[in-house]
Amino acid sequence: MHRSVILITDIGYLIVNSFTSTKEYIASDDLATAVNAAVTLEKPLLIKGEPGTGKTMLAEQVADSLGMELVEWHIKSTTKAHQGLYEYDAVSRLRDSQLGDEKVADISNYIKKGKLWEAFGSEKRVVLLIDEIDKADIEFPNDLLQELDKMEFFVYETGETIKAINRPVIIITSNNEKELPDAFLRRCFFHYINFPNRETMKAIIDVHYPDIQKSLVDEALEVFFELREMAGLKKRPSTSELIDWLKLLMSDDVPDDVLAQRDQSKAIPPLYGALLKNEQDVHLLERLAFMHRRETAR
Repeated sequence: MHRSVILITDIGYLIVNSFTSTKEYIASDDLATAVNAAVTLEKPLLIKGEPGTGKTMLAEQVADSLGMELVEWHIKSTTKAHQGLYEYDAVSRLRDSQLGDEKVADISNYIKKGKLWEAFGSEKRVVLLIDEIDKADIEFPNDLLQELDKMEFFVYETGETIKAINRPVIIITSNNEKELPDAFLRRCFFHYINFPNRETMKAIIDVHYPDIQKSLVDEALEVFFELREMAGLKKRPSTSELIDWLKLLMSDDVPDDVLAQRDQSKAIPPLYGALLKNEQDVHLLERLAFMHRRETAR
């Protein structure tokens, strides 16, 4: 059931649906409040949390819930801020001029619109996802401050100013791999997605597999949270990895009593490749199993 919020904008009042959990996404009350607060304040929503907690999927569900189109800008280590605005292909223009192509007279033929331009130019309000902003260099967030504040930017090649027709709902995700600049943080509404507890995790599993045996879920969660709490684990399994593991357990018809009566001398769970993602963690579990066998043999 959707609620509505009233936005006071430069052009008057705008009533939009507010965000809550959807059929595909379980959002905590705090997360839903953060989304709606950012929409009301017209500030970018900065979402942090460990990988696999649903940060990227949140933007998809917010767009669907609010009835908006989603514009996605996935950041890489080589991404520069200006690429979100536009890119000017001077090389192609030079080549075409040498070939006598008439289109060189219009420089706009060589300007490729970026994701911010796409969002700003949309006739309808959109959700703009800037995904994993911490992958870029440290100057990347600061280079976007003016554009995100003023909702406009200048195109030097054509001499035009691009202004947002409708202010987009901006969701920015970070895996907390590096610190973001204070000036950038001040302009965002911040929310950290805590890792789901068992009850929330059961609700998430129910969304994906409504017909799964509850006993299998209970036993799988025991194994899953034991792994996450294990000291020395390099990469703790995430929600998405649990979902994949459960899918494999069901497809292979692994009975829940295999998990309930698991042998501590064989510490690695069945189909562990869905949960463990590096050899260091596999070796850790193998050493624990070896130590357990040695102790029980005494």
